[in-house]
This record gives sequence, C-alpha cells and structure tokens, in this order.
Amino acid sequence: MKKLTIMLLGGTKDSTELIKHLKNNYDAHILTTTTTEYGSKLAIEAGSDETIARPLLKDEIIEIINNSDFDILIDATHPFAEHITQTSVSVSKICEIPYIRFERPSIDFKDIDTSHIIFAKSFENAGEIISKEIPEGNILHFAGANTMEDVLKNVSKDRFYPRILKVPKSIEKCEKLGIENDHIIAMKGAASLKENIDLIEKYDASVMITKESGEIGGVIEKIDAANQKDIFLIMIKRPIIKELDKKDIVSNLEDFDKKIEKIINAETEI
Repeated sequence: MKKLTIMLLGGTKDSTELIKHLKNNYDAHILTTTTTEYGSKLAIEAGSDETIARPLLKDEIIEIINNSDFDILIDATHPFAEHITQTSVSVSKICEIPYIRFERPSIDFKDIDTSHIIFAKSFENAGEIISKEIPEGNILHFAGANTMEDVLKNVSKDRFYPRILKVPKSIEKCEKLGIENDHIIAMKGAASLKENIDLIEKYDASVMITKESGEIGGVIEKIDAANQKDIFLIMIKRPIIKELDKKDIVSNLEDFDKKIEKIINAETEI
C-alpha cells in the first residue's frame, strides 16, 4: 500500500482521534490545519506530521493542495463551522481531490428528558428568547467565544458568563465586548455533569446556552445538569450545509475506513 498524504482540516476532538486512527492503521503523512496554536498542539500530540495554526483562506487551501501531492482532503471541523465546510467542499471540486467529511453524530433525543430544552435557530435568536422569556438570573454561555457577540445583541453582559478556552484570542474577544474578568470561565475540554452543576450553582444561572454538538461535545451532561437544577437549556440547532453531499459524510471509524479503502482502490486502478 502506498503512503497516503492527507490534508486534514481539524481543531476538534474528532480530528485528534482521526489522526491517531490514521497513524495507527495506515502509512500516512498528515498535514493538519487548525485555527489556534492550542489546536495545533493537540494535533501534533495526536501524531500529525505537520500543522498550520491559523485560519486559511480558500485560495490558500487551494495553493497548498496544488503545490503538494495530497491524496485526500478530510474535513473534521466542528458541525457548526459552516463556512469552512462549504469552503472545503468547493476546494475539493476545484482541485479534483477525494473528499471525506467526518461529522460527529447528532444527539438522539428519543430517550432523553427534553423538558428543559428550548431549541433556537441561531445565537441571536437565543438572545431574543432569553430577553423575552427568561429575564431573571444569569446566563452560562457554553458555545465558544465566536458566538458571544450575537447573544449579547439582546441580553446584558452583566448577566452573561461565557465558558471559553484560556487562549489570547478568546480573552481578547471578551475584553472587546466589555465582559468583566470575573465573568469569564476559562476551562479546557467538555465539562462533566458535576462541573456543570457546580457552575450553575456558583453563578446563580437560570439558563445555559449550548450547540447541538453531539455527545462528544458534552451535550448530554449539560441536559442532565439543566434537568437536575431545573433551569432552561437553549440549544442551537446544527446548520444544514446544502453544498455538502450526504454520500461524503461519515460519522464513525468503520465507515471512515470504507471510504479510505475505496479511495485507495480507485487510485490503484488508475
């Protein structure tokens, strides 16, 4: 089997697990792109051979692919990273490179108590709902630094407590929005049920905001915490990316391997 050269759009826990899987099961050279130095560090620790630790423009991704001999473009970015997935689909067609979208499964709500969940179509909509329906108590924002501004269009920052990665870019965003230091919750990784409950109690929260980011994003623990503490959980629905062909999406390693083998076999026949 020839050595695979892979460009992997990462920055998620899914992407680090994919890197480990690829290095353990294939002869692969991996270039991982992330938007932060922290994401790059995790990718290297997982086994990535090279990393680029900054956001890339579409033309830059095209140039990197055209100047190298990549066999596969893998998009393992967050389900809510709509723009980069749209870009990666377009790039794969322009560069005529095999493409795989690895996307964590959605939550199956069938056996889950959803009585405290309010679904919102966007973060601005989440702020509108809170302003109209939950005017009292504090807000725990568990949806990243990039989404804070949209929520704050409709609610006061005095009630707002964002949980963010303790990296300079996220801290700067908080400062720009006028969020006080004692409102910033700096943590790494998904919180446990106990940690979520502790945060609700510490900050006297009446509502949490989260993305429907799947079990790997700690959504179940947030739902359970909201149910136990009898507070609201506003959940933003995943975006539907119309440019993405369903046949290119995989959500588990077994299907991922089938895609890889199909690509390898197709190249062998050429």
